[in-house]
Amino acid sequence: MKTSKLASALRIATGVGLGFTVLPFAGHVAAQDEEVLLEEVIITGSRITQPGMVSSSPINSLSETDIGYFQQPEIERIIKQLPGTIPGDGQNVNNGTAGAATIDLRGLGAERNLILINGRRTVPFNYDGEVDTASIPTALLERVDVITGGASAVYGSDAIAGAVNFVLKRDFEGVELRTSRSQTSESDGETNNISLTVGSNLDGDRGNIALSASWMDREQVLLGQRPLGLLGIDTASGANFAEFLAGQGPLQPEAGCGGPNVVAAGGSTTSMPTRFAIVGGGAAASGQFREDGTLGTECSRFNFNPFNFYQTPMERYSATVTGHYDVTEEVEVYSTINYTNTTVVQQVAPSGTFGATFNLPLQNPLIGDQARQFMIDAGNTALGAGTLTNGLLSGGPAGANWEDVNGNGVVDAQDYLNVQLRRRTLELGPRTERYDSDMWTALAGVRADIGADWNVDASFQYGESNRTTVRDGYTNLTNIQNALDTFDGVTCNNGDATCVPIDLFGGFGTITDAMAGYARAIALQQQKYEQTILNITFDGPVEAVRLPWAESSLALAVGYENRREKGLLEPDECLKLAPASCQGGAGGNLLPISGGYKVSEFFLEGNMPLIEGAVGAESLNLEFGIRSSDYDISSGQEETWKIGLNWRPVESLMVRLMQQQATRAPNIGEIASPVVTGLDNATLDPCSIANAGNIDARLRDLCISTGMTAAQVGSIQDIVSGQINTLEGSNPAALPDSETADTFTAGFVWTPDFAFFNNFQISVDYYDIDIEDIIGEPSAQEILDACYVAGVASECAKVIRVNGDLTLPASGVQLFTTNLEFKKAEGIEIGINTGFDIGLGELQVSANINKYLTNEELSSSISAVRDCNGFFGTNCDPVSELRWIQRTTWLWDALAVSLQWRHIGEVDIEPNEAASVAPFFQRIRAYDYFDLFASYTINDSIEISLSADNLFDVDPPVVGNEAGDTSSNSGNTFPSNYDTMGRIYKLGIKASF
Repeated sequence: MKTSKLASALRIATGVGLGFTVLPFAGHVAAQDEEVLLEEVIITGSRITQPGMVSSSPINSLSETDIGYFQQPEIERIIKQLPGTIPGDGQNVNNGTAGAATIDLRGLGAERNLILINGRRTVPFNYDGEVDTASIPTALLERVDVITGGASAVYGSDAIAGAVNFVLKRDFEGVELRTSRSQTSESDGETNNISLTVGSNLDGDRGNIALSASWMDREQVLLGQRPLGLLGIDTASGANFAEFLAGQGPLQPEAGCGGPNVVAAGGSTTSMPTRFAIVGGGAAASGQFREDGTLGTECSRFNFNPFNFYQTPMERYSATVTGHYDVTEEVEVYSTINYTNTTVVQQVAPSGTFGATFNLPLQNPLIGDQARQFMIDAGNTALGAGTLTNGLLSGGPAGANWEDVNGNGVVDAQDYLNVQLRRRTLELGPRTERYDSDMWTALAGVRADIGADWNVDASFQYGESNRTTVRDGYTNLTNIQNALDTFDGVTCNNGDATCVPIDLFGGFGTITDAMAGYARAIALQQQKYEQTILNITFDGPVEAVRLPWAESSLALAVGYENRREKGLLEPDECLKLAPASCQGGAGGNLLPISGGYKVSEFFLEGNMPLIEGAVGAESLNLEFGIRSSDYDISSGQEETWKIGLNWRPVESLMVRLMQQQATRAPNIGEIASPVVTGLDNATLDPCSIANAGNIDARLRDLCISTGMTAAQVGSIQDIVSGQINTLEGSNPAALPDSETADTFTAGFVWTPDFAFFNNFQISVDYYDIDIEDIIGEPSAQEILDACYVAGVASECAKVIRVNGDLTLPASGVQLFTTNLEFKKAEGIEIGINTGFDIGLGELQVSANINKYLTNEELSSSISAVRDCNGFFGTNCDPVSELRWIQRTTWLWDALAVSLQWRHIGEVDIEPNEAASVAPFFQRIRAYDYFDLFASYTINDSIEISLSADNLFDVDPPVVGNEAGDTSSNSGNTFPSNYDTMGRIYKLGIKASF
């Protein structure tokens, strides 16, 4: 097939098409690189193989050389440095990670960009349809193409923000061994990687087969291993900030109220010693134990920071086999099989009882006499205030929090109280989640020349992801309730001989090994995802359709694709328990998910030359496409389309325009998730004690309308650790419809021939991605504000309080998956690439610049538009208006030295959150990082490379622990956005034979 018209067309198309794509990073420009490109058959953004095909959409590419400059075996960590992305899940996400590495183009969500290998979908790792880029075989990468704007007409659903196409080497020959190691200047955080790639041409160059295998190991870095992460800094008050600046430890609590990692401020209220509160009793019915078992006022918090990770540990094994063979000159068969195994461990601080409630017998002998009297007095105070209701165990009214066992009308030692015991269970060790994943994809296909310059490409692809998650170190809330219900301190009142009464009425050490064994919960969950794709595409010229002003005819690609997606989640019985599973500190419960869908799609794509070889129009081409998709779910029939122009008035200038409509059908998690409890970030409960001074008659009535008593308004506790309970899942009666996006891009590529510059290129592109009916959930704070600020009755109905509280089991805010209003990203992206001779070799200069004009979203017509452009907060990961990366590379014979400059523009706190953030945390200044790389090639076969990232060891910004959501804001900063581990040294060796 090497001499077929198909092969010739592909070589010409790729060479010309990529020639008009500005590379944002400068690589070695050598004859052998050009030859490799000519052999490539993958054209990102199109299925047409017409000679001279040029994309009307902006495409940025990273070559193999560009990728090598990063000395980074994890491709997600490279892509997230591109100015047009924001960090997704990855190595620096701990509390909130899914144990994967995702990509987020334009800040529109990882589920809204499509991840491709050789132009074909990759299997997601979870039922939310997200792809773990750890499965990408980095050692085989030829280049990475990032296409901006909707690409659904070409690739189908999900390509709303764009697509990332990982193009593999097609004709690798020889043996290549790569090994690399990196570690921080603190001598920790090591990452080791080894890959071996072997390949050979077959049967007189009629085909090729290549095998690549790799292993990677990434070590943990704890927050406690860095001064910034050693202690919790309070975002609102700035507590512990002065101590951090002075190099001091956290403020210590008063004597008798301490323990491991116990501090005076800046930590969790689930602390040690135990905090006590009568449920619904208000602030007057609360207190905190001392180490001697006495009970008094609240006196300490728990510093959870040191246990968490700045860098999560991971181990990865990967193997890929790819090959193709010309059966005849007209027929080629091809196949790719990719397998990846990853293990990622997440760790957070030891578990606790958190907001769980317990029915506590006041005659429990493990309670000291003084503490028992404190509880009795607090109960009678609450009784007098009208916040104590009898009938806790005897079927009394909803919200009953007291059982008057002896019926004497007062609280005494014979009674039960419904209480919160906020105890951090250090004796059980830290909480961990271990994600063990196997992902594999098998592709087989045939390409053939069927005559008249028409070709057919038919393929079948199957992918599967299997994941086991082990959750350890959590408290078993059911067992703790059993263990608290004791009258003798030896046996439990439930009659279970295995039950061991537990002592939560003091400080560290009150929980013995036997108590910990009964109180500990280990849980398992299984996830599986299957993807099956059948595709057939015909493409070629329509010679009868040719305009008189053009030499080339219309080129078409038509085809059919059938895709089946199936996903499931199976948690064990512990995790299914409602409302908060048996695991304290797990954030809610899980229920089985099993669902899927299938879609049949017909597509047509065309390229029509309008003018060729005319004055003022070297070429003018019309690009168009349409795809009709028939889903067997609520989305039903969907149509997507594209239409664009690329105009070359002179040889050195190309102007491009593209208008597209793209869609995203709801994924399995969005259509098949049962309603479960969870956690969401929020900043203020307007009905709590934190807002007591602002509660007027109108607000009081609204608070009462959501299930509070008059006595509870302004007295119940505020939001704990920046999170409240939620009720989340799919509503079977109102499943979400597909998202629809209108995307527009316009720009130019200029490639003048300057005498001084080599290969000068500049591109400027405007993009506007406007998504309507976005699938998602409003934030918890939006619901609270819509109820208590705007007074919308339908939103107040979504607030479920238990004894007036939003942190108790079964309480929370309803956040069902639905179609929200819109999400939009608009901006300008600039790419520059050039070089010039300097006598001793060549100097290459490249840059990629992104300027956001808009980055905003709206949940509903009663909400305010959320503008994230230039802001950060609990709803906005830091989104800088201006970001760039600029690389300067010196090439001289076998030596290469490259300096990369990363610029991240300043961001401010979201305006509506400024009141709850200390003034000195309300702005993050602009940051500039410099990364230095050097390599030397010995005997054309051995290359040694050295690099230093964050060369000047720039410290990350300090914002405290409550400035953002828990997945992005950790260790008092934003670890995925800014360098937290200091300077990183890397050493790499590549041997080619």
